[in-house]
Amino acid sequence: MAAQIVEQATRLFAARGFVGASLQDIAKAVGIRKPSLLYHFPSKDDLRRSVLEQMLEHWNEVVPRILRAATSGPAQFDAIGEETIKFFSEDPDRARVLLRELLDRPDEMGPLIRERVQPWTAIVSDYIRKGQAQGRVHPDVDPEAYVASVINLILSTIAVHGVIGPLLDGEPSSPSIPPRLLEEVLRVARSALFLPEPTEPAALPRSS
Repeated sequence: MAAQIVEQATRLFAARGFVGASLQDIAKAVGIRKPSLLYHFPSKDDLRRSVLEQMLEHWNEVVPRILRAATSGPAQFDAIGEETIKFFSEDPDRARVLLRELLDRPDEMGPLIRERVQPWTAIVSDYIRKGQAQGRVHPDVDPEAYVASVINLILSTIAVHGVIGPLLDGEPSSPSIPPRLLEEVLRVARSALFLPEPTEPAALPRSS
């Protein structure tokens, strides 16, 4: 039941904002009465914290596992980027809730971001520095600023895809996210990070 409450709270907070979505609305969406909701979450703020913490905790678990499993810098980048896009594109309301909260309550979100997000962004930043030392990553990349920019790019793109979709010529109107949009996000992020692979010199023609 708690998982259903969090799911519907995520949807309504994304659509209406924290202030605009009442506990009664959330209980109705779940199909329960408000006292039953309050049994699991004593207050609306408790529910809001649960929505955000469960979302952000996901990355503290996933990112170190991906970095250990992938054997090269590009593979690690692709795995983290694809996992991030998959998580938010499966439910774009997750991205919308985070953006709403970051804009509406920056003072409250700051400590939560430091606690739940900064640990894994620090890990990724260290991997970027290793790539720079190995000559695989652009030397002028600022690791922390790069990670923050890519997070913002992915969240913003997924959160507003329905509005910017018409900018894609020939793309039919759809509530789903156009794959080409997500592919371009990854391409931009990848090209901004890695130096081009050295190419093999062309073989000289043999003299007859």
